[in-house]
Amino acid sequence: MGNQAITTDPFNKIWDFFTSVRLTIVILLTLAATSIIGTLIPQNQEPAAYVQAFGSFLYRLFDLFGLFDMYHSWWFQLLIVSLTLNIIVCSIDRISANRRILFVKKPTFNLARFRNIKRKETFKDARSADQLQEVCLAFVKGHYRHHHIEATDTGTAIYGEKGRWTRFGVYTVHLSVVLLLIGGLIGSIFGFDGWVNIPEGESVSQIRLRSQEQLLQLDFEIRCDDFDVSFYETGAPKEFRSSLTILEQGREVIKKDIIVNDPLRYKGVNMFQSSYGQMPSDKLVLSFTSAKTGMVYTRNAGVNQPLTIPEKLGTFVLTELRRSAKFRGHDIGEAYVGVLTPPAGDPVEIILPVRFPSFDKMRKGEVMIAVVEQAQRFYTGLQVTRDPGVWVVYSGFILMIIGCYITFFMSHQQIYVELAASDNKTEVTVAGTANKNKAAMATKIEAAAAKLAKSTPAV
Repeated sequence: MGNQAITTDPFNKIWDFFTSVRLTIVILLTLAATSIIGTLIPQNQEPAAYVQAFGSFLYRLFDLFGLFDMYHSWWFQLLIVSLTLNIIVCSIDRISANRRILFVKKPTFNLARFRNIKRKETFKDARSADQLQEVCLAFVKGHYRHHHIEATDTGTAIYGEKGRWTRFGVYTVHLSVVLLLIGGLIGSIFGFDGWVNIPEGESVSQIRLRSQEQLLQLDFEIRCDDFDVSFYETGAPKEFRSSLTILEQGREVIKKDIIVNDPLRYKGVNMFQSSYGQMPSDKLVLSFTSAKTGMVYTRNAGVNQPLTIPEKLGTFVLTELRRSAKFRGHDIGEAYVGVLTPPAGDPVEIILPVRFPSFDKMRKGEVMIAVVEQAQRFYTGLQVTRDPGVWVVYSGFILMIIGCYITFFMSHQQIYVELAASDNKTEVTVAGTANKNKAAMATKIEAAAAKLAKSTPAV
């Protein structure tokens, strides 16, 4: 990949180190290995999950090497920086070695080199070399950017060249890889990836980072004005939509309804719809049925608001809403949980499934409690990200497409047309060379010779 000259100069030693093919292979193999590790070990999970999965010793060891947030670790970023320097230095070294080909204003041609090309086309013409020179020169001028005429020991040679700039195709690919790496580094160092749950009607200005157990303060607020979810007949969510408003110093600056894959973007921060859930309702109606009298009493209730039950049946307080409540090992779905304190006796935990209003009858207590009415209130779950290097990455992808097209479908081509006197005739020899796809170049030479022969009265 580069020159491996032995030297005692410190700068040259460093230069030779970064032009080493071995370094490239080692870095690429290390990145491949670490990517496999990053796939096998779930990233950015709760510490308790890692302790349960690997044990305390391995957890401490893996955490020491940053394997739980590997792509933001210092050693992974060092690998990326090393690979970037390796590509840059190798490219500069190679360009320097090929500068006579890449940067020459007037190309020079080696007659002996063209004469030694095995695959060439030859035909004879009755006209003199001087007469044919005009025809052949016009052809070369029409198809090749640079042209040159020189006298030979037997006549005249006409040279043509085009596509020298295509040799930069490989360096364009190198540059695109560098941009991808730099863009990734910028995003890793200066970006963030977090999440936040926002109840309907409320606003937040902080998010929780996935890579770190800490809150990040935004310089604006996100308000969820409304949330709506639709379902398939199977009960699976079909689409969930959040109406968001961005506020700065209490002033509304932008509004947008977001769905999955259609985020709200503001100041380089992306807000994606990722999840949703139901909040404990602050407007709940409970019924209390007396087993003794059969009387039914309804009361408005709220979480952590104690209620006195008529007929001196005790007090009741709601404590929480469980998304998936369990009863004797069975999932009974969404349920409110509360504590009933009778006039005499110990407090009892009461489970009130939303789907089974008469569930508490099974307890056969002095009072049966049920949820009569609840106001649904959802929260929207947002993935909040910022990646300042994303446009660098996009530029790298575009440049890679261009570079790959140049590298694989275009080439640096040279053509040689020699006119030599032979037995009162002129022998025309056409040959050419290309740095890539030599078979296609041979076909092109055949077509060129056929065209020149057709334009002249062949003998």
